Amino acid sequence: MIVSIPATSANLGPGFDTLGLALSKRNIVEFNPSRFFSLSIHGEGENNPRLKGNNLFINIFNEHYHQLTNKKQNFKFKFENSIPMSRGLGSSSAVIVSAIATAFEAAGVKVSRRRILNHALSYEPHPDNITPAVMGGFNIATVEKGKVFSQKKHLPSYLKAVIVIPDKPINTAKSRTTLPKSYSKDNAIFNVSHSSLTVAAFMNEDWEMLRLATQDRFHQKIRMKMLPDLFAIQKIAYESGALMSTLSGSGSTFFTMVYDQDASSLANRFRQKFSDYRVEILDFDNQGLIVER
Repeated sequence: MIVSIPATSANLGPGFDTLGLALSKRNIVEFNPSRFFSLSIHGEGENNPRLKGNNLFINIFNEHYHQLTNKKQNFKFKFENSIPMSRGLGSSSAVIVSAIATAFEAAGVKVSRRRILNHALSYEPHPDNITPAVMGGFNIATVEKGKVFSQKKHLPSYLKAVIVIPDKPINTAKSRTTLPKSYSKDNAIFNVSHSSLTVAAFMNEDWEMLRLATQDRFHQKIRMKMLPDLFAIQKIAYESGALMSTLSGSGSTFFTMVYDQDASSLANRFRQKFSDYRVEILDFDNQGLIVER
């Protein structure tokens, strides 16, 4: 049995903790009942001994599997990870969602995507990453009485994501401590209006509006100061005609959306300027969570 989950980019400028989209970069979990427990990791994190000694996926899986079956069963797990860790691409949300989905599948319990999403809230209280991870596409999400309420928009194939992944991680919890505890009325109105305009632009496919709509006064510049190269990345993106260019989650990855014919030239500019960083061109993922036998 196989469960796969896409990378995500959240916030998208002004949509702090509410907006996110899915990218065609997946973590894959293959699992089978076994006489003995075993775990292997390939790709991202394979050289990190902590992942084998205290694995978040296994902890969440065991908790849910025991609740669903009231029994213990050994499994053989094989992880193929392509989502970089601590780079603002939803690696933690991918682990949480895939662990819950795997537990339900292993227990033989049919479950809706919405239920998996609501279970994920126990581990990730902000819905901006877990929602596109489950649903795919572009999502607006909010939490009310312990449940996620969201709307989804499929993204067309003529749009591409160009992502720049620095060699330095940014810890989400740590970066939150650098943010203000309160915001002025003017800045709150600015972000509400721009977040609303971002949603309208996505829903109406008015891609040219995104450059204006995705401006932010809540978090981006503060977090970008932790890695000043990010300002240069955004500048190059907009000089090259990008539709939007925003910090991915809390960083350090920078996400840029372009038309497909512009993706290669922008990626080459990034590679020439930031040779130590990874630059990738990705499609958008409209499927989200996939479970298959």
